[in-house]
Amino acid sequence: MNKNHRKVIIIGSGPAGFTAAIYAARANLSPLVFEGNQPGGQLTITTEVENFPGFENGIMGPELMDIMRKQAKRFGAEMLFKYVDKVDFSTRPFKVFSGKDEYTADAVIIATGASAKWLGIPSEQEYMGYGVSACATCDGFFFKDQDVIVVGGGDSAMEEATYLTKFAKKVIIVHRRDQFRASAIMLERAKKNPKIEFRTNEVIDEILGKNENGRKFVTGVRLRNVKTNEVTELPINGVFLAIGHKPNTEIFKDFLELDEAGYIKVKPGTTYTSVEGVFAAGDVTDKVYRQAITAAGMGCMAAIDAGRWLEEHETH
Repeated sequence: MNKNHRKVIIIGSGPAGFTAAIYAARANLSPLVFEGNQPGGQLTITTEVENFPGFENGIMGPELMDIMRKQAKRFGAEMLFKYVDKVDFSTRPFKVFSGKDEYTADAVIIATGASAKWLGIPSEQEYMGYGVSACATCDGFFFKDQDVIVVGGGDSAMEEATYLTKFAKKVIIVHRRDQFRASAIMLERAKKNPKIEFRTNEVIDEILGKNENGRKFVTGVRLRNVKTNEVTELPINGVFLAIGHKPNTEIFKDFLELDEAGYIKVKPGTTYTSVEGVFAAGDVTDKVYRQAITAAGMGCMAAIDAGRWLEEHETH
């Protein structure tokens, strides 16, 4: 038997991957988890998580992921700090490649998540988690009675902005064009909200902030008008990016059915993909909720689905 063969391989290590690992390990499936190049996933760039059940006073994102990792290891899950760059799902056992190393598995759970699209300016990374966020439902609560910006022009930008009005004093939507991709109903809802302002034909050139006594925070942004090139500074406490997410599915596109945005399609109410024995969980297949708790729930589903599927197709 190939020493690199496992019953279950899990690709990805966010809440979905780690929860799948906990359930698969407890079911004696000895899962092998590929943690990828951002172990812990998007939660590792979130500072405080206040909405994950069981942590009354909140918990730091990286710490929550560390606890989940240790929990999976305690039940016998094996972790590899490696990145999967190629797969072959055309025959069973399935093949998974990391560089020159080849691994095989009877079942595969994909939990590679999605990556928020960023503006690509250095100050954005510097203040990530310190006033710059890509998730209003995760971080909106921290901006009570403050002024924030939402960057984007689609439905998610309108949704995030509307949600943020529950906490913020003022929400400014900044969009590089004067036309919006958002659906009419979402745009109308945002325009009717007295707390929301619009700034169109503008982009963020720089995020301004301070570092006082070891504490970083955002103080404003430098906006540039794309038509006139005029630059203005705007005092602000938070910047929320809503320019979309990109599911990390590039290596699966030749084998699995994806939707038009690149998310893995699963059979409704399950984690079954278009290939028997391959399952998907978390943000790689979910563009609606995108929460740590829903990803964890799907990770549990994927491990149970995989376990039952393996029993039906017992491979000796």
